[in-house]
Amino acid sequence: MFRNLFSEEDGIRHYKILINGCWNCTVSGGKIDVYNPYTWKVFASVPACSAEDVISAVNSAKNHSEFAKFKPVERLEIIEKTAQIMSENLEEIASVITMESGKPLSVSRGEVKATVERLRLAPQEVRALYGEYLPGEWIEDTANKFAIVLRKPLGVIATISSFNYPLYIAAAKIIPALLAGNTVVAKPASDTPLALIYFARILELAGLPAGALNIVTGSGKDVGDVLVSSEDVSAISFTGSTAVGEHIAKIAGIKKLHLELGGKAAAIVLKDADLKNAAAQIVRGSFRNSGQRCDAVSRVIAVKDIKEKLVEEILAEAEKYPSGDPLCDKTQVGPLINKKALINVEELVDDAASSGGRILLGGKSSGLVMEPTVIDNVNPSMRIAKEEIFGPVIPIMTVSDYEEAVALSNSSEYGLDSCIFTENINQALRIAKQLQDGSVTVNSAPAHGVGHFPFGGNKKSGLGREGLGYSIDELTKLHTVIITER
Repeated sequence: MFRNLFSEEDGIRHYKILINGCWNCTVSGGKIDVYNPYTWKVFASVPACSAEDVISAVNSAKNHSEFAKFKPVERLEIIEKTAQIMSENLEEIASVITMESGKPLSVSRGEVKATVERLRLAPQEVRALYGEYLPGEWIEDTANKFAIVLRKPLGVIATISSFNYPLYIAAAKIIPALLAGNTVVAKPASDTPLALIYFARILELAGLPAGALNIVTGSGKDVGDVLVSSEDVSAISFTGSTAVGEHIAKIAGIKKLHLELGGKAAAIVLKDADLKNAAAQIVRGSFRNSGQRCDAVSRVIAVKDIKEKLVEEILAEAEKYPSGDPLCDKTQVGPLINKKALINVEELVDDAASSGGRILLGGKSSGLVMEPTVIDNVNPSMRIAKEEIFGPVIPIMTVSDYEEAVALSNSSEYGLDSCIFTENINQALRIAKQLQDGSVTVNSAPAHGVGHFPFGGNKKSGLGREGLGYSIDELTKLHTVIITER
């Protein structure tokens, strides 16, 4: 099933890209090594695409616009078949994700299952394509008119996905784009390109026509910039850092942008909170996927009355998250994606420690594995209180009351997620309305599942929303037909 995706030499798999329905190498002939983050050994490679490869992929997508003429039920059949094939090959795909990302195998299995679920919910996505009837009788100027508002495909969609969920994030962009009748050129993260290649093969086996989905691999400079600046690309769906998102916005030109960027989620813990639950959710929200999540709990803001007790509960809960080999069933925290990521986390931890922060747990690394870390006495001036961590670290800050907590939370340049822990629902709602984040979760860590709720940020956390139906809104254009009754 997947054998045509690669050739093998000396135990290393050399993967191909997909352009216009053909699996082949690139014009340039270059390659990018793919490392196992735990062993830091090369186990695969992908083509280093050239600008010419990108142009070819975009042309392929542009020239297969007839995909938009497929009936919605025909597109649904392809997606449903995709879910079936992926489910049947869950273990193989999960092992590929673990090898390239370093996440524990149990977490990789969860990612594949979540993707299958998202695929099986495709009928709900299609509902977003339904038209809308608007009567004009409410206004004198349009009293004898009515309008039909339709959603139409945009054309060629460029999707650029991040390393931390290489299958799910890519699928959550590609599936709504295809369901809406668009064609796609997809670029995976250079560190984790393989999951997307497998996904493309499964879509192909499920009946997706040639050219509807094209894959290009390579660096942001060599591939990403050419892709997003193409005049034949109608929209860009990107998940990644704020810095790269800002760069894309500058060079993209006039086209629709959907940007899911960085985050600095605060967990606000009030004095009436269930501290055992708060601690469990905070640790889960900080350590899940080794903290490499844009919605990871990245700041704990606790009122002084309960801070010490909360710290005790957090330390007890953190002991349940052993780190190490991602292939070990007991491992909860695996390696970070690469050396640059580890250095960044270590620098943030060291800066906090040298500025008065107290490391209560962890603070050390082995290979690319950063120990689960808890730091108390963090103040707002520290880098770790302001910057995205993307590692398994819990910084704890103290405030006097909820007003100070809200002000501290809102002081961030990010506005993606936050959470509140309190038993007073009225207070929770009052605080939630004041927070400047795209999503606020009460009595649980931020988590967005398979898209039942809209997900996206404010401020430097991005533009637009993802989710069932919401993604299709971002990847379609409104078309209004106004009819005059005579």
